[in-house]
Amino acid sequence: MILAIDQGTTSSRAIRFAPDGTILAVAQQEFPQLYPANGWVEHDPEAIWASTLETAHQAMDDGVTAVGITNQRETILIWDRTTGAPLHNAIVWQDRRTADLCLAMKSDGMEPDVQARTGLLLDPYFSGSKLKWLLDTVPRARALAERGQLAAGTIDSFLLWRLTGGRVHATDVTNAGRTMLFNIHAMDWDEDLLKLFAIPRGILPEVHANTHLFGETDPALFGRAIPIAGMAGDQQSALIGQACFKPGMVKSTYGTGCFMLVNTGSEARTSTNRLLTTPAYRIGQETAYAIEGSIFVAGAAIKWLRDKVGLIHASEDSEAMARAANPDHGVTIVPAFVGLGAPWWEPEARGLITGLTLDTTAADLVRATLEAIAFQTRDLAEAMTRDGAPAPAAIRIDGGMSQNGWFAQFLADTLGTPVERPASHETTALGAAALAGITTGAFADAQDFAARWQAQDRFTPAMDEALRARLYAQWGKAVERTLA
Repeated sequence: MILAIDQGTTSSRAIRFAPDGTILAVAQQEFPQLYPANGWVEHDPEAIWASTLETAHQAMDDGVTAVGITNQRETILIWDRTTGAPLHNAIVWQDRRTADLCLAMKSDGMEPDVQARTGLLLDPYFSGSKLKWLLDTVPRARALAERGQLAAGTIDSFLLWRLTGGRVHATDVTNAGRTMLFNIHAMDWDEDLLKLFAIPRGILPEVHANTHLFGETDPALFGRAIPIAGMAGDQQSALIGQACFKPGMVKSTYGTGCFMLVNTGSEARTSTNRLLTTPAYRIGQETAYAIEGSIFVAGAAIKWLRDKVGLIHASEDSEAMARAANPDHGVTIVPAFVGLGAPWWEPEARGLITGLTLDTTAADLVRATLEAIAFQTRDLAEAMTRDGAPAPAAIRIDGGMSQNGWFAQFLADTLGTPVERPASHETTALGAAALAGITTGAFADAQDFAARWQAQDRFTPAMDEALRARLYAQWGKAVERTLA
């Protein structure tokens, strides 16, 4: 059996899988979101570690032979190599505090070179500017870094450090590829980018393939040493869990945000439509790349409806309310709560609601929120097409929102493309388990794992083309107002 650790933005999860991919145990624990200033988002690293360890213990079994890790990608932190104690809260991928720094670099004409090396755009979403902020702002951080007493890394690196008792400081290509410090062509940290962001190379982790024996758990944690044999950032892990190993295959994950990836094979294709080029996976000596579109707010908008606005009591209520809404409600919501991601990349944008009338109901607002996620997905799909990606035969979806049947059908209608929902809805964790299984021999190779993938549901487009065009045009006008 394989234990997958899935450390996400709002919760930590541990899932134990049987060799055939059957889920045997699931444990989940939420942890606090910290908002110290407008546009700032932080996590307490100790809360992340405590929730990870607790859920791992709950899902652990004596038969577990390997551990795989998947994680929220661009969130970064620094810690003391001697004590293992973090020097500051982790800065979360949603955080916008370095927007001015990125804008200044962009104004100086640095973005084309950064994109050529990393496949990324100059945006505070990525880890490099966050790490610079930590080193420049946290007392003694830069001095400790220069003396080799500091370690830095994304959440996977921090968990690996803690799980191995401080013996291993490493990451994988998919997480390294989101830092804006990693050359995705040379597959190594880029010296010029390290100088640009003033990051000492010595504080960064070693980078390995996704299928790699990263180390073993400290026997004190689980009573024995267990190999940690696979690791990937959450969106690439979902791509793997969805068995999208052939060029042209597409998956779209709906968690806190929405992330759509199309496999481009061995070609690192540079986007001309402000999408991202990113390592999809490195299995053995084979590297595959993907074009990715990132939406900052998806499930977080449903959480906003529940926790801040009080229109729903539970996330599951959104489906029934969407079905009860007026189909011709006329409301458009642009959920730019932390800026707009791809293909706009406007960190200063904020949320907007248009089309309100005295007839607008709570159900209309809930439905409009779900519709907005589908419209943003179409923005990504059309940008991918302009970048030369072939039209997919279907889009494989996962994440919490994918369980909403109304949303899945509206998504298919909006895209004009069939949408497939897998038999296993824990695809992100399953991807981490698959990587660990390939490393340890539970699966012969990636194709052995892919042969086991099954669709549970298929949603076929049924919307009239004229209505599809009218709704999407209405969305486009609302986005223009937001950007203005």
